[in-house]
Amino acid sequence: MASRFATLRDRPKEARPVEQPAGDRVAAVVIPSARTVIKAARAEPSAGQAKTSNRTLDARDRIHRMVLEEINLVVLEKLPKAEMQRQIHEFVSEKTRNERLALNVAELDALVDDIVDEMVGLGPLEPLLKDPTINDILINGHENCFVERRGKLEKIHVPFKDEAHLLRIINKIVAAVGRRVDESQPMVDARMLDGSRFNAAIRPIGVDGPLVSIRKFSKHKLGLHKLIEFGAITQNMAEVLAAAVHARKTTIISGGTGTGKTTMLNALSAFIPEDERLITIEDAAELQLQQPHVARMETRPANIEGHGELKQRDLVKNALRMRPDRVILGECRGEEAFDMLQAMNTGHEGSMATIHANTPRDAVSRLEQMLGMTGMPMTVQSIRSQISSAIDIIVQLTRLADGKRKVTSVAEVTGMEGDVIQMQEIFRFVRTGMEADGTINGHFEATGIRPRFLEDLRAMGIEFPGKYFEPGIAQE
Repeated sequence: MASRFATLRDRPKEARPVEQPAGDRVAAVVIPSARTVIKAARAEPSAGQAKTSNRTLDARDRIHRMVLEEINLVVLEKLPKAEMQRQIHEFVSEKTRNERLALNVAELDALVDDIVDEMVGLGPLEPLLKDPTINDILINGHENCFVERRGKLEKIHVPFKDEAHLLRIINKIVAAVGRRVDESQPMVDARMLDGSRFNAAIRPIGVDGPLVSIRKFSKHKLGLHKLIEFGAITQNMAEVLAAAVHARKTTIISGGTGTGKTTMLNALSAFIPEDERLITIEDAAELQLQQPHVARMETRPANIEGHGELKQRDLVKNALRMRPDRVILGECRGEEAFDMLQAMNTGHEGSMATIHANTPRDAVSRLEQMLGMTGMPMTVQSIRSQISSAIDIIVQLTRLADGKRKVTSVAEVTGMEGDVIQMQEIFRFVRTGMEADGTINGHFEATGIRPRFLEDLRAMGIEFPGKYFEPGIAQE
C-alpha cells in the first residue's frame, strides 16, 4: 500500500525546490516605494497609441458591418474555420483598399482575426481566453481591464469600442449557456462553454459600467507532483495528505479567493480509490476527477418567473439518495453545510469540500455560522460536536503578497474538550523575510506533533518515517 504514495517521489531530483537553511538567510527587508507607480505608468497607452487604436477600431467596426450586410452568415458559419478566414480575408482586403487603410500583412491578418472573433467568438476577449499565462480576466467598465498572471494583477488595454460593445459580448456569453442578464436581472453567474467561471453585473448594479470576472478553466489539471515542483507544498506533506485521503479522512480545503482551493481538491482527489462512487456538487462545474465512477451535479438559478432554483442544499440531499461513497462539495458556504456534515457523520467518511477562510480555526468558526443559518434548534455544543466528529483534516492555502500560493498550515481536528473544538497543527509555512523585489522568503516545517490518524494508516499498511514529523528538520 505504501508504494501508492511513494510514487510521488518518482520525479527528477532537480525539480524539488531548494530551501536555504534559515540561519543562512539575510533577514533585511527593503520596502520598494516606486514599484506600483512604475507599473501603473507602464499600463497606460500613450496618446498616439490611443489615436491609432481608435482609428483601427472605427475601421474594424465599419468593415464588420459591411461583412454582416454583404456576406451570408448562415452559410459562412457552416464553413470550416480556415475557409471562413480565407473568404473574410479576401473581403476585408478589398474593403481596406476601398477605405484607404494602410495596413501591412500582419495588421491585415490581425484585423481578419478580430472580425472572425467578433462574428463567431467573443471579440476582444478571445486572445485573453487563449493566453495560457492568464488565470483571471477582470473588467471594470469597457475602458478598465485587468488580468492576473502568476498571481499578480496587471492592467491591459482591451479594444472594446464602447459600453454597448462589451454588453453585446456579455449577452453572447450568457445566451450560449441559457442564462440572461438585463435591468430586471442585472447579475449573472454562469459556466462558459469551455468550463470557465463567468460572473457579470451590469447597470444599475455596475455604477461605472458592466463588471465582468472570468476565472479561466484550466485544461491541464495540476497534480501533487506539479504543486511540489512549484513549491506550494513539500514532498513529505503531499505524501501524508495523499495517504490520509486514501484512508477516507474527511478533508476541508480552506483559503481565500484565488488561493488554489479547487486545484488542491483536484490534486488530492487523485488518491481516492477507483472502486468508489463519487458525487460532485458545484455552482459551476470545475472539478476534474479522474475516477471512472463520478456523478456530477450543478446548481441552477431561478427562471424568469422566479421558479425552478436548485440550491446546493437540494443537491446534497439528493446526492445522499444516490448511494455515494464520498460526496465532493465544490464550495461550502451556506445551509448545505448541515447536510454535508450529516453525510460525513453517517457513513460517507472521506468526503471533501472547500471553504473560504483565512485560518483552520476560522474555517471551523465559519462552519459553525453556516450551521446556525439553517435555523435548526441546536445548541452551540451540539453544533461543535457535529463538526469535530465529521472533520479530520483542514488544509489551509494562502496566496502570498508576491503572488505565490502556499499550503501555510495542515491541521488535524482531534475532538472536543468541554465546549471547544480541539485542533493540532502538523505542518506549517514559516515566513522569514522579504526580498527587495517583493519575493517572500520562508520554509516549511513540522510542528513535532504526530497526527492521530497515523494509527489508521498503519492498520492499512501505510507507514511514514518519524523524521516526517520532527521539528527543526527542513521539509523535503
